[in-house]
Amino acid sequence: MEAIQRTVKYEADLSPQFSEEIRHLPGGETLWHCIQCGLCSASCPLSIYMDYTPRRIMAMTREGFKEEVLQSKTIWLCASCYACTVFCPQQVEITHIMYHLKQMAIREKRYPRNFPIPVLAREFSTWVRNHGRVSEFWVVFRTWRKIAIGRLLRMIPQGLKLMRLRRLPISVHSIRQRRQLKKLLAQMNGGA
Repeated sequence: MEAIQRTVKYEADLSPQFSEEIRHLPGGETLWHCIQCGLCSASCPLSIYMDYTPRRIMAMTREGFKEEVLQSKTIWLCASCYACTVFCPQQVEITHIMYHLKQMAIREKRYPRNFPIPVLAREFSTWVRNHGRVSEFWVVFRTWRKIAIGRLLRMIPQGLKLMRLRRLPISVHSIRQRRQLKKLLAQMNGGA
C-alpha cells in the first residue's frame, strides 16, 4: 500500500461550504450525526485497500478537506454494499454520502490521476446519456484509451476471443426516444 503524504492544513485552506453542500443532498443531512466510532470502517470489506477509511472520510468531509476527499481512492473503492450504513449506530447514510462525493469528483474533475474507476463511471454515464443503453466494448475502449493505451493493447487477445464467442458485440444500439431521456436526466440533475 502506498504511503499517504501528510501535510499541515491551515484553516484558510479548508472549504467550510463543502460539508454544507453535502448536507443538503439526500442522505447527506446525516453527516453531522457521525460520532466517529469506527464501525463503518470495521464493517467495510474494502477498507484495507482504501487510502482513508470511511470513518476518516466522514470526518474530513465535515471539516472541509474537499481536495483530499475528492482526490482519494476511497470514494471510488466503495462498493455500495451498505455494510457501513447498516452497522452505523447513528444511522449515517455513508453509502449515499460516498455516492454524492463520487458525483462531485466527476463533475469537478477531481479524482486520482490514471485511476480507471472515475473515468469508467464518466464514460458509462456519457454513453447512457447519449444512447440510452451501454455498449460494453465502446465504454471499455474509451476508458482504457484515456487511462493506459498499453493496457488496452494487452486486452486485444481477450477482446477478440469474446467477440468470436459473441459476448462482446462491437455494434452500437440506441433507444428510440433519446431526446426524452436527455430531458429526464437533465431534470434529475437540477436542469443541468
